[in-house]
Amino acid sequence: MSLDRAAILARVAAHLAYLRDLGIRELRVPARARAVPAEPAGAAGLDRIRADLGDCQRCPLHRGRTRLVYGEGNPDADLVFVGEGPGRDEDLQGRPFVGRAGQLLTQILRAMGLERDQVYIANVVKCRPPDNRLPHPEEVETCTPFLWRQLRALRPKVVVTLGGVAAQTLLETQTPITRLRGRFLEHRGFLVLPTFHPAYLLRNPEKKREVWKDMQEVMAKLGLQPPASRRPGRS
Repeated sequence: MSLDRAAILARVAAHLAYLRDLGIRELRVPARARAVPAEPAGAAGLDRIRADLGDCQRCPLHRGRTRLVYGEGNPDADLVFVGEGPGRDEDLQGRPFVGRAGQLLTQILRAMGLERDQVYIANVVKCRPPDNRLPHPEEVETCTPFLWRQLRALRPKVVVTLGGVAAQTLLETQTPITRLRGRFLEHRGFLVLPTFHPAYLLRNPEKKREVWKDMQEVMAKLGLQPPASRRPGRS
């Protein structure tokens, strides 16, 4: 046993020396390895998180909101979609993805053979950024712990991030969405597939084919079959 331990320590020392030669002076513990409190699963967990949010005033976004947009859908969903933040329609209704981008997301879901109440839909931030701007880093940092808690309560098989902010937030990276899109990445114990935001597709409809390809990957991962009328090559 002592020889095995000595060999292991020697390997560790050699690897640290190698990293030092590369100029690496710090090793960070992966976020998924950090201890996190257990979150009740399903609806009970989501209700607790919503209660903890309360009338949230943790960042300046609350000053301009009409309604907090928590998230909605199946608390036992295998598939979760995460966007960046509420828009005007979402702010007025208190529901995620109900504007034009939300209508397109609903169409995508139906092409997959799903309805909104079969998945869960949320955003990185829960209050509308003014003028539909992207959320600022400090706003994301304030809201993200609640999103992670939602995901731990939901325990989905796949998380689809919509747009660059959602992908970079959940994967904790600065890599642009164009390089992240279309492949499964595991982070903090969740299987994440980044794709383009529906609002981006409204401005760039030629990208819809790429998103549909991404959704086919999701369906294959979850063992889903789209309705026959929606399969490529069918009328």
